[in-house]
Amino acid sequence: MTALFAYRRPSPILALALLAFLIATVMTPARAAEPIKVAIDQATIAKMPENVATLVIGNPLIADVTVQPGGLLIVTGKSYGATNLIALDRSGAVLIERNIEVVGPRDEVVWVYRGVARETLNCAPDCEPRIMLGDNPAFFGETMNQSGNRTQRARGEAGNNGAR
Repeated sequence: MTALFAYRRPSPILALALLAFLIATVMTPARAAEPIKVAIDQATIAKMPENVATLVIGNPLIADVTVQPGGLLIVTGKSYGATNLIALDRSGAVLIERNIEVVGPRDEVVWVYRGVARETLNCAPDCEPRIMLGDNPAFFGETMNQSGNRTQRARGEAGNNGAR
């Protein structure tokens, strides 16, 4: 009789390489999703599964999120730092976990220090006051008051709007 199949013993090197590959694959932890990065006072969009029913934010003082139809997630940076996001379905099962990193502004910002008191200016192309966390409270408050006053006047809410 002629043998149709010949058994050949695998080489020890090939067996060790296969074993090392299997161990590395099984023992390597799953790679975490990249963090969502957003600049303070700005928003970015991320994609979520469409069946998200509940969002949990670790620290809502750092970032705010809203879900739009189609699984679009809008992330707004509110304060410097990092927090996390957990998305759950209706049954409470975890669909996704992501970190959110809120970083400083990316535009043309200039910081002016008077001793330890800081003022922030947006210089694109001319320098104008811009309020940022960490600014001197007097500068921050005066800039906020001016901005609020301007908004009220634009809406016609403040007195006679300067008309005589």
